[in-house]
Amino acid sequence: MTPQAELVEYARALHVRGWVANHDGNITLRASGGRFLITPTAMSKRLLDESMLVVVDAQGRKVSGRLRPFGELGLHLAVYGARPDVGAVIHAHPPHATGYAWAHRPLFSPPTSPEPVVSLGPEIPLVPYARPGADAEAALRPFAHTHHAALLANHGVISWGPDLETAFLRMELVEH
Repeated sequence: MTPQAELVEYARALHVRGWVANHDGNITLRASGGRFLITPTAMSKRLLDESMLVVVDAQGRKVSGRLRPFGELGLHLAVYGARPDVGAVIHAHPPHATGYAWAHRPLFSPPTSPEPVVSLGPEIPLVPYARPGADAEAALRPFAHTHHAALLANHGVISWGPDLETAFLRMELVEH
C-alpha cells in the first residue's frame, strides 16, 4: 500500500469510529527529504481521497497539492521536531477522551491498569490550554519528548508513533 493510500485509510477510520465530525481531525506522515504528507483543511475524512492530500516542508509551507494545509499543522511539526523517531501524528476528538480534555482531567495518573502503560507510558498528560498557533505548539513540545499521546485541554487528543498504525492504536487506546 502506498503512503497516500495508507493515510486515506486511517483518515476514513477516524470518521468510521466517530472520532472526527465535519472537518475535524488531521493526520500527517513523515515523507522523505524533510517533507510531510498531510490531510487538507476543510475536508471530511469520510470523503478524502489520495488526490486531496497535500505535501508540506518542515516549516509547514505547501510544496504540492491543490488544497490547503490545516491550521493545526504546527502541533504536528512540534512533535516531529522533538522526536526524529516519529513517523506519523494523528489529532482527533474521540468523545470520551475529549471529554476529559474539556474537563481538564488526566485520563490516568497513576495508571489504573497495566495495558495502557505498555503502549502509552505511565500517564497521558493533559497539555494546558493555549491559544492556537505558537502558544499551543510551545505547550505541547515538552510532552512530545517523553510521551506518545496527550490530551489537549479544551480541544481533543493527539497521538504519535513510528508509523500510522502505531499512532492510530495509541489514539484507540487513549479513547478506550
